Amino acid sequence: MTNNGGLDLTTDTRLYLLLSNPQDINSMNIMVVKKSLSEGCTPLIVSINRPGQVLTKSYAKEGISRDQYYVVDAVTHYSGGTAISDPHIRYVNQPSDLTGLGIAITELLKEIPAQKKCIIFDSVSMLLIHIPTATASKFLHFVVNKLKLSDVSGIFLCVENGIDPLIFSQMSAFVDRIVQYDDLKKEFTVLSGSWK
Repeated sequence: MTNNGGLDLTTDTRLYLLLSNPQDINSMNIMVVKKSLSEGCTPLIVSINRPGQVLTKSYAKEGISRDQYYVVDAVTHYSGGTAISDPHIRYVNQPSDLTGLGIAITELLKEIPAQKKCIIFDSVSMLLIHIPTATASKFLHFVVNKLKLSDVSGIFLCVENGIDPLIFSQMSAFVDRIVQYDDLKKEFTVLSGSWK
């Protein structure tokens, strides 16, 4: 695990832990989706943070087309929302339904036609609100190994200082690189909304 460099999805399969302040997590999500798409990687967003429909609207405002990404939505049912019929979205009943999350991730990874895929897990911090630390650690270990076996890059978003120190140390051991939001933001050209 290293702290230098940014997000690079052009070469080998890598695992990243991205850290931000709470107010920047949604911006970081959008930047990471744009970055993955710019590098020819189809993202699968595992959302514990916001409903799929909210993500879709947010991405549309940023010019990201609905057919460019996939979502595992663990928020809509839990929040009393209505699921929409969409082949790019899989719904899980609640964020603590780890079996449902695992199945949805596995199914969508198989269904995504693109050869180059990545998972954006939004967010580790929100997962810890819904399940005990030890359970979260086991689940994240499962996801990391699933990604490695599937040759898929993984990007885990997290609120800095909003994560249990035990999970942080374990995630640090799982990932290849830890990237701070400010470092990611430096790569992003704000005026054009594109990557260098």
